[in-house]
Amino acid sequence: MAKKPKHHLRHHQPRRSLSMQAFTVLILVLFVILILLCLGILSLPSITNNSSRPMDLTNVVQTIEESSESYGDEEDSNGDRWVEVISWEPRAFVYHNFLTNEECEHLISLAKPSMVKSKVVDVKTGKSKDSRARTSSGTFLKRGHDEIVEDIENRISDFTFIPIENGEGLQVLHYEVGQKYEPHHDYFFDEFNTRKGGQRIATLLMYLSDVEEGGETVFPSAKGNVSDVPWWDELSQCGKTGLSVLPKKRDALLFWSMKPDAALDPSSLHGERERGGCPVIKGNKWSSTKWFHVHEYKA
Repeated sequence: MAKKPKHHLRHHQPRRSLSMQAFTVLILVLFVILILLCLGILSLPSITNNSSRPMDLTNVVQTIEESSESYGDEEDSNGDRWVEVISWEPRAFVYHNFLTNEECEHLISLAKPSMVKSKVVDVKTGKSKDSRARTSSGTFLKRGHDEIVEDIENRISDFTFIPIENGEGLQVLHYEVGQKYEPHHDYFFDEFNTRKGGQRIATLLMYLSDVEEGGETVFPSAKGNVSDVPWWDELSQCGKTGLSVLPKKRDALLFWSMKPDAALDPSSLHGERERGGCPVIKGNKWSSTKWFHVHEYKA
């Protein structure tokens, strides 16, 4: 008599048992997670508009600080900080409401006792010298001069993504009626001034006061339609000779002296000129400049 075939169903029973155990463990884990969520012990990551994505500078972007403070009356509020792209040749951006009123007044009060006639760099010796091209007065503040200066320098580094140690100390400048700084580049043509930190890569110019008329910062070699800036109608006649930025209290202008490939950018030529440019016509202009180098700047 032929033997009956053996049934193999018993071989599947351990597999079913293991599957049931795994399923049971999964249900228990999910149940525990659900309990933790309900109790607030565990939370899921949330995606909001304030995520840490890189800022898209191809459009006008508003960045609202969660812990912004106001000083004085509502009409004197410091407002929200936001970034405006004004040019790609040169690369130039305006940080609106970058400083507070208190910080502006503090920098001016620090500078007033030690203001002297501004000088320019001698490309042959690397030393400072007098020049008719620059008729303002100014002074320098050491890095980390006090707590407020240190806070400003930290903010500058956060906004520019350039390390604090790559920057020179703040320079505070004062322009009276008729005073100016003729068009110039912030990068160097000599070997003396690049020894301390390499070539200058970028400049942040902070406006510490409003100016009744004139005093615009002009980029005469900028590429593109210079009349596209929103404040075009507010510019003086000389301000309309190139890409111009109004000196508005608390605002800061960042522009790059070098291109992304590390080549010097001739279109970063800028100034507050007397002829064909923009001296202060009415009022006073206070500003503060921070220059950044490719490497750590050793004063």
